[in-house]
Amino acid sequence: MRRLLLVLLVLLAGASVVFAVTACRTYLDLRRVEAADAASASALAAARTMAPDLLSYDYRTIDQDLRRARDRATGALARRYGELAATLPEEARRRRLVQQAVVAAAGVESATPEEVRVLVFVNMIRSGAGAEGEDPEQQVSQGRARLVLVTDGDGWRAADLSTLLGDTPAR
Repeated sequence: MRRLLLVLLVLLAGASVVFAVTACRTYLDLRRVEAADAASASALAAARTMAPDLLSYDYRTIDQDLRRARDRATGALARRYGELAATLPEEARRRRLVQQAVVAAAGVESATPEEVRVLVFVNMIRSGAGAEGEDPEQQVSQGRARLVLVTDGDGWRAADLSTLLGDTPAR
């Protein structure tokens, strides 16, 4: 009888440990999900205001526009804007290019507290000088871009920006 009671106590103690570990893991998972949800909300708002800065420019203010875009970026993307600043302004001024991006919709693809991927749907309005003697050309198009935002302590910065072409993949 003592042996049976001892076995039952050992099993009960083991079950208590398993329950405590499971409860602890569940609590930590919940905290991670809550942190990711909070990151999603703030990064989505940042992406909506950041996308026009990253995708728009005007030949009259292109140096400031590219500087503003580079300031919103980090890492390799910031370096790419630096490289773009060496080549795009001359062409933009010569052709009097203006590109305006307007966010139509945005949604979070994935999120952790440190990194959020946002899909942004934009309406793009592009204009530039036409051929000699012609009126300026204007194009309106719709597009998608994926922004990878990372937190830097002060807020969100774009670590990557990719335009998405073609149809939306079905899953």
